[in-house]
Amino acid sequence: MSTDRKGWHDDVTTNSSGPGAALAGHRALLLDTIRGAGEMSRASLARTTGLNAATVTVAVRDLIADGLIVEIGRAASTGGKPAVLLALAAESRYALGVHLDHTSITYVIADLSGKVVAVWPRRGGADARAPQLVVERIAAELTTFVQRIGIPTERLLGIGLVSPGPATSATGIALSSPEMRPWIDFPLVDALAAATGLPVVLGNDATAAAVGEFWSGHVDPTAMFAALYMGTGIGAGIIMAGNPILGSSGNAGEIGHICVARDGALCWCGSRGCLETVAGAAAIVHAARAAGRAPAGEFLHDQFADVAREALAGQPTAVALFEDAADYVAVAVQSLTNILDLDHVVLTGPAFAIAGALFVPAIQRQLAHAFFARGTHGVEVTVSSNASYAAATGAAAMVLQSELAPRPTMSGRPAATSGASPSAIAGTGPSTSGAPLVAAFD
Repeated sequence: MSTDRKGWHDDVTTNSSGPGAALAGHRALLLDTIRGAGEMSRASLARTTGLNAATVTVAVRDLIADGLIVEIGRAASTGGKPAVLLALAAESRYALGVHLDHTSITYVIADLSGKVVAVWPRRGGADARAPQLVVERIAAELTTFVQRIGIPTERLLGIGLVSPGPATSATGIALSSPEMRPWIDFPLVDALAAATGLPVVLGNDATAAAVGEFWSGHVDPTAMFAALYMGTGIGAGIIMAGNPILGSSGNAGEIGHICVARDGALCWCGSRGCLETVAGAAAIVHAARAAGRAPAGEFLHDQFADVAREALAGQPTAVALFEDAADYVAVAVQSLTNILDLDHVVLTGPAFAIAGALFVPAIQRQLAHAFFARGTHGVEVTVSSNASYAAATGAAAMVLQSELAPRPTMSGRPAATSGASPSAIAGTGPSTSGAPLVAAFD
């Protein structure tokens, strides 16, 4: 379906110099400031951002004309004329998030404020078919998702696509675990952009999950925090002052490949004793089998969930397996926390969604005992409220962040985006509201 997406993407993300670029930067700053506050007056925006009143007035006028912000009434009077309050027009734009794993694909739609409108988890992932066929499947399922939820195509900003790390290049997966090897050097960004007609931003799941936690407002925006992500593997996304710490190749936070067991098992990365080999989902399932258990389920996620349920129910063998894994994770988190002086560690991802409660006590004990700066401040350890679909949520947040408040990208380099027009995704009708809808259509 042909759509007119004029103005928004180009204006906000332009890298050119001159008045147009300055206005785009002002628009992004004001949008992000309003998003963070919920509602603000023009005068408050000027004070908060440091922009002069005339600049704020011009930018706000344009944002209202574009339908991105709205006037919602007046503030309480403080003696003079009450100020007019501004808020995001949350339903004016939407972002699509896709988490591509080797056994599943999860889709998310988020509105301009970052609120998750709908989630659609699907079985079968990256290793099921050839990459191009999977891309075509993603494009078709996104079309179905958007149409069923009722999002007009012209309101779509783009697609955030994330997969297990490490090392996503600017346009595709450069290195990955054995399950994702068929995708190495496949032009993923260009292929999905061509199939959907939308800009595509690429990243890894752990960093995306951290961006999603920040964007959702579930963490203090001034905090130094890490999202510890466990799905197929283990990784960490690190946020400092709202910015992801990426490293020179976008591979910062690969905590799953910290050595915690010297002379331990060989990891797929080529090292021995990596955290993933003793505490990852596959390691726990393997240990359960070695202990005489028979985890139920076809996929690793299901087998891990079966062992976790036994541990949560108090089955001694399963409890012991998770206690060992949690101790290894706690030591790795202590190292990460000492190096970065973290305020907050959020456990997220599908494995922690099921078993996070089995890991929190060990991490808390380790930090209380051995965190170097424990006499100065504590470290909050929590389980994400949307851990099951955190990566897909973060993928959508990557799009919103690139539009509302351009910051360093997931790769640590200029945005890994590609787009095509007109859009091949067509949606109609009003958007949803309220709690996220978990879609269950065929």
